[in-house]
Amino acid sequence: MKSRPVVNNRKTPATPLRNERWREAKRPRNRLAGGYGKPVHPLLVPIPIGAWLASLVFDIASRAGGPPHLLYVASYWLLGIGIVVAIVAAASGFLDLLQVPAGTHALRFGLVHMGLNLTALTLYIGDFLLRWVWSSGEGGVPAGLIVLSAIAFALLAVAGHMGGILAYRYGVRVADESTQRLAYGASARGEK
Repeated sequence: MKSRPVVNNRKTPATPLRNERWREAKRPRNRLAGGYGKPVHPLLVPIPIGAWLASLVFDIASRAGGPPHLLYVASYWLLGIGIVVAIVAAASGFLDLLQVPAGTHALRFGLVHMGLNLTALTLYIGDFLLRWVWSSGEGGVPAGLIVLSAIAFALLAVAGHMGGILAYRYGVRVADESTQRLAYGASARGEK
């Protein structure tokens, strides 16, 4: 007896309408989101993540005996770089999210992912502005700003994990299986 295809872990049977909505979520909304199977959002997100992680490390090092002012300034610029690239990454992620069909678990999950990322971005913007207004960097980064960065990074880590689930489990903006199968077929030279 042949079983029906499964769309999700709730054993929802695949229907032509569901398949079409699912395929649409894999297509780019426009050129700014990247090409089919080549989304821009996952290309950009490692930049702010790396910048903000390095900033947090520099913050801690500024209090742990490193050159405080130098580490303060480096951390400040890393925060700024992360903020600028995160805004571009958020815009491309929003374009991807617009492709996810309404009323789906993937859309609800994507909205939480976006909310956590925007909250983290807002905290980083606040952190950046507080450093610009209040602190000179003498004596290292103030402990309160280190805590703020750590909270923002924790939110970012949860949101990043959710982004991985959106791509790798739910297949948002990932090429469909028929396209993926091409990579596992015989090569052009006729090898088996």
